[in-house]
Amino acid sequence: MRRPPRASAVPFRPRGGTPIRHGRLAPHAPLKKKFSPSSLPPRGLAFLSCPRQPRAAPCRARGAMACAAPPSPLPVVSLPARRRGATAAAAASYHAPSTRLSRRSWLSTGNSPRSRLRTQASKAEPAEESLPAAPGPSEPLPQPRTSTWNWKGYNIRYQCAGTSGPALVLIHGFGANSDHWRKNIPALAMANRVYAIDLIGYGYSDKPNPREFEESFYTFETWGEQLNTFCAEVVKSDAFFICNSIGGLVGLQAAVMKPQTCKGIVLLDISLRMLHINKQPWFGRPFIRSFQNLLRNTVIGKLFFNAVATPESVKNILCQCYHDTSAVTDELVQMILQPGLDPGAVDVFLEFICYSGGPLPEDLLPLVKCPVLVAWGEKDPWEPVELGRAYGSFDAVEDFVVLPNVGHCPQDEAPELVNPLVESFVKLHS
Repeated sequence: MRRPPRASAVPFRPRGGTPIRHGRLAPHAPLKKKFSPSSLPPRGLAFLSCPRQPRAAPCRARGAMACAAPPSPLPVVSLPARRRGATAAAAASYHAPSTRLSRRSWLSTGNSPRSRLRTQASKAEPAEESLPAAPGPSEPLPQPRTSTWNWKGYNIRYQCAGTSGPALVLIHGFGANSDHWRKNIPALAMANRVYAIDLIGYGYSDKPNPREFEESFYTFETWGEQLNTFCAEVVKSDAFFICNSIGGLVGLQAAVMKPQTCKGIVLLDISLRMLHINKQPWFGRPFIRSFQNLLRNTVIGKLFFNAVATPESVKNILCQCYHDTSAVTDELVQMILQPGLDPGAVDVFLEFICYSGGPLPEDLLPLVKCPVLVAWGEKDPWEPVELGRAYGSFDAVEDFVVLPNVGHCPQDEAPELVNPLVESFVKLHS
């Protein structure tokens, strides 16, 4: 007996780029199970050296793409029948691109029966509706404006663009700042109000000395409070949180502390926090604490920071976490390095690398009430995608999306993949 044909589906096409295809995991992928900290292997004192994996091209080969896979056929994305009515308007807003990208430009998703963005490859259905082409010279992309906000007496730098639509707050990772979203703000601001903030202690925000506080200051609780207050006083509405690396824990913490503020969260390669004290073997924990005290309270910590805070070191670190090393430009290196040379940056740096307590993603995800989309760079050497897949099992997580041939910072390395993904998620929940 022949298998009955599948139901037709609404095609999805991204704006101004190659269509995104979501493909299922391989049939032999293991079944999902609830995540627990014990499922992650300990790494001991590995926080002084980031794990490296083979890359397609060395950092010095800046003139060519590290990944030279041929372009794939133009795929489309289909949605499950139960979501067609709710998402038809969002799907219709995407149009076929006029050019193809040189990288493999499709996404693969998790295999959860709950998945709201469940998709499958379709070869026959063309797009039925489309909007006019992307803005031309007469309609330039909105450019971000830089402003300062006073929070608890500290100056906080942020960037914003866009005048209408849902609010998006972009949250950077460790050692970065709001400039790390420079390839995302203008595109997302076409249909949204976009804000990118420098967390206190990072970027061009103030960097108070942690020794001036009786309790730990640079924690996810502090940054979560900062984010919620920013939404109340600057954004003046609820917002979607778009987060990278440790920014993902900031977004989750803020959503747990004040659920009514957050409409949804996109987590891009959220930090697994492999250096957390609870993920270390019991016999190694006293040595870890002793080593952290050595870094924080002796000249060794400042010598270590001085060795890291150079253009050569920053470039080497970025070449580790970017799969496409041609994206590691001198502009990017200076963008990361320059704020790190401000007075007080060394104390913030040492305070955070010695911060091995606080919440884990698996602690916060069960408490989140808003929808969550997790996206992960397939070639992330610091937060392996094989470990990240476990987060797709939480009830709040609608889908787990793999970004092919992308490293730890997909928003900067592959904005042509991330921007349409964020836009579609926001449309689904606005």
